[in-house]
Amino acid sequence: MKFFLKPVLTLVLFAMAATGVKAQDTLRITLQEAIRIALSENPTIKVADQEIQLKKEANREVIWGLLPEVNMVGNFNHTIEKQTMALMGQTFKVGTMNNASGGITASLPVFAPALYQSMKLTKTDVKLAMEKARSSRMDMVNQVSKAFYQLLLAQDSYEVLQKSYKQSEDNFNVVNAKYEQGSVSEYDKISADVQMRSLKPSVVSAGNGVNLAMLQLKVLLGMDSNIPVSVTGNLKDYEMAMFTRQAQPRPEDIVAGNTTLRQLDLNKDMLQRNLKLKYTNFMPTIALSAQYMYTTLSENWRIGHYQWNPYATISLSLSVPLFKGGNFSQVKQAKLQLKQLDMNRINAERQLKMQAQSYLDNMAASTEQVVSNKEAVLQAEKGRTIAEKRYEVGRGTILELNSSEVALTQAQLTYNQSIYDYLVAKADLDLVMGVEDLITIEEEK
Repeated sequence: MKFFLKPVLTLVLFAMAATGVKAQDTLRITLQEAIRIALSENPTIKVADQEIQLKKEANREVIWGLLPEVNMVGNFNHTIEKQTMALMGQTFKVGTMNNASGGITASLPVFAPALYQSMKLTKTDVKLAMEKARSSRMDMVNQVSKAFYQLLLAQDSYEVLQKSYKQSEDNFNVVNAKYEQGSVSEYDKISADVQMRSLKPSVVSAGNGVNLAMLQLKVLLGMDSNIPVSVTGNLKDYEMAMFTRQAQPRPEDIVAGNTTLRQLDLNKDMLQRNLKLKYTNFMPTIALSAQYMYTTLSENWRIGHYQWNPYATISLSLSVPLFKGGNFSQVKQAKLQLKQLDMNRINAERQLKMQAQSYLDNMAASTEQVVSNKEAVLQAEKGRTIAEKRYEVGRGTILELNSSEVALTQAQLTYNQSIYDYLVAKADLDLVMGVEDLITIEEEK
């Protein structure tokens, strides 16, 4: 999958110029926009794409090995002491004082089995790099999706706790007014005050959770922490999508799309190529070489008067390996590596199927919990209303009112958590299944 997205800064500036938005305004993003920004700006994705280019260059390097290699060479020898030759009782010096040569040499592989297998090996290596880049993108989509959902959960929880604190504050004001009028006991006032104050730490902690979730999302998006960003929507927007989705995929389908299994298959292909490469150690090689040289011999240092004589040669060389013990060991090692990889793949496939089934079960359980929790929220709201009315007319107690508020808060938090659990399980299932599309639940609402 190729991404031709512009940098996030360009997108932001273009949007600001088109709508007249000031630079200090908050950038509101959806899940789709967050994913696109992360795939464009996150350094991990950029490194993965550069790795593909690196492997392609390595493949080109091997292909260049098929072309002739041409070199310009030169050599100069000065004899300090000439060799002495004895012949028929006489000795005399042989050789010249200065010997120089220079020219061009060229070599071309005519039959090189190792080079051919290396070409196939590097092509598979490029495919493996592309699959790793795909894995990085899918993992990034998974991380961004879960970070986005985590932020929605933190915001919704913060909103629930804020409402609960506001309600407790209103209750305290009502009880305090009645206490000043002498219509309720001091115990009711103290209980209402304790209820209100006990919620304050939770509200502050939830606010900090929102800030932390936002920072985590910005890190994944490759954005500066000072850029004001907010996300659109809430977890309740995803409720209907949980019940309108198509039939869930089978765990067996992960074999086709899972990136881990794909990488294992490509690694197996590389090991098979490597085994064939080892077999080329037993095969002959043929090389063609040619040279065009100038040479000179002289007894003096008058280089400008040297007489240079050209000569040219062409040769065809054959190399047949007869015996090298290490070659047999290398072949056995490659075969053992293939067997290990086969066993690892079987184990990985079993584990991935188990994970996929676990995610499917979690999604089904979360769907059932959402139905129950939604009804619990309605009942808790009704219970709080009844408790408020009973307390107003003097038929209920402050404990009933506090309990009803706590029950409503817990029901709302549990309802949001069940939706979040479903979305996280779905994101993890998409990662295991190798879903490449950026189509999310948000587009299916």
